[in-house]
Amino acid sequence: MSTYAIGDIQGCFQALQLLLQKIEFNPEFDRLWLVGDLVNRGPESLAVLHWAQGLGESAVVVLGNHDLHLLAVAYGFVKAHRKDTLDEVLAAPDRDRLFEWLRHQRLFYAESDYALVHAGLLPQWTVKKAAALAHEVEQALRGKHYLDFFEHMYGNEPKAWRDDLHGMARLRMITNAMTRLRFCTPEGEMEFTHKGPPDIYPADYLPWYEAPARKSCAATVIFGHWSALGLEVRSNLMALDTGCLWGGALTAVRLEDRRVFQVSCQGLPGSTHWK
Repeated sequence: MSTYAIGDIQGCFQALQLLLQKIEFNPEFDRLWLVGDLVNRGPESLAVLHWAQGLGESAVVVLGNHDLHLLAVAYGFVKAHRKDTLDEVLAAPDRDRLFEWLRHQRLFYAESDYALVHAGLLPQWTVKKAAALAHEVEQALRGKHYLDFFEHMYGNEPKAWRDDLHGMARLRMITNAMTRLRFCTPEGEMEFTHKGPPDIYPADYLPWYEAPARKSCAATVIFGHWSALGLEVRSNLMALDTGCLWGGALTAVRLEDRRVFQVSCQGLPGSTHWK
């Protein structure tokens, strides 16, 4: 039995199928850890959702910002963006069942010495603290008042964590960190404007994983979200968004031996290089 962590799929279903063939994935024995952003911008988000839902306990899924955006659009709280490719999902006859399934996925997952999150963790959060905070958001997403969450999900404030945050400000802060974070100050104040490579960032900010005394550094944090960062596999870090959507690659890492598997996305439907 093997466990494979896979980077952002974003509706690139054909690339995903090629990658699964390459790793010889067997759902009866193997497990997949998906870093979120299953949907959007690629052409086959509906196929990806059907596939992921069908995996059952063979997959661990954490939610990404595009997955939450799909739900916010579906529930009528925001309009689709110009570059969104969500129409097929929104028109699907089983959309309600898919949205119910998506709302019940995790925001964060930890097992053994690994932690799985879409974007990042604030420097003052231990893995245990992150799991507890994610659970608060997961309860809101799964509860009967989930529409209240989506009504107030968008926004960049608050940018810094305080233990006394409460209500939607607290839930938004946790969600933003785990699904949108790239840069922060050493104290954990988040910055959402810069999306480029990790060596180009505003003064007083740095990549979240470089924060001094980061309290999650004892675990290997697996994340995606940051295509400009690309593949990074370190002793306590795995960045897996390798820009399939932009003609890069779709990446899997086998956790047992950290072997990297990739398929090129150039020329495949969903890539901006597809002709």
